[in-house]
Amino acid sequence: MELDLTGPHRDDAYMILAGLVTPRPIALTTTVDLEGRVNAAPFSFFNVLGDSPPIVGICPGDREPGVPKDTARNIRLTQEFVVNLVDEAIAEKMNLCAASLPEGENELLHAGLTAATSTAVKPPRIAESPASLECRSHSIIEIGDNRLIIGEVLRIHVRDGIFDPETWLVKPGSYQPVGRMQSPHWYARTRDMFEMRRPK
Repeated sequence: MELDLTGPHRDDAYMILAGLVTPRPIALTTTVDLEGRVNAAPFSFFNVLGDSPPIVGICPGDREPGVPKDTARNIRLTQEFVVNLVDEAIAEKMNLCAASLPEGENELLHAGLTAATSTAVKPPRIAESPASLECRSHSIIEIGDNRLIIGEVLRIHVRDGIFDPETWLVKPGSYQPVGRMQSPHWYARTRDMFEMRRPK
């Protein structure tokens, strides 16, 4: 099967790619608007992109053609955001943050999540998240209807017990993120891991 994303299958690209490129980590992203109102929204078009400097990328789609979602608008205005990673313990609450709420309504309150003060940026991190990455926007790249926001990671908050402080390796069994699978409603647990050492 060959799928031409420049022709007949162009309109199906989201379903095809979102189903194949999995599992994807989830960025439960917190931002604030110019009035200080908090917004929290999950995005699975997200990943870490580099380490020198440490950067992440999120790609929030538009609310409707030409109208950016609150996350993208807030980042453009304030240059700051926090990526809160999602594990099994907060997966259901993350999903509640995806609800279409009236403008200005706080998704954290709606989902029963706790805002915690960040160190280097104004948007709060989420206390229940296993790890939160405080970010400053580095650049925003618009390609067609896509908006890729690249953020430099300034601070990381990690739940106690996840890292071995001597090696900075994650302790096996201490961190169980969920991954986004195919649309519309599928996710994956990450409990079943295997080790495969690189050849020398």
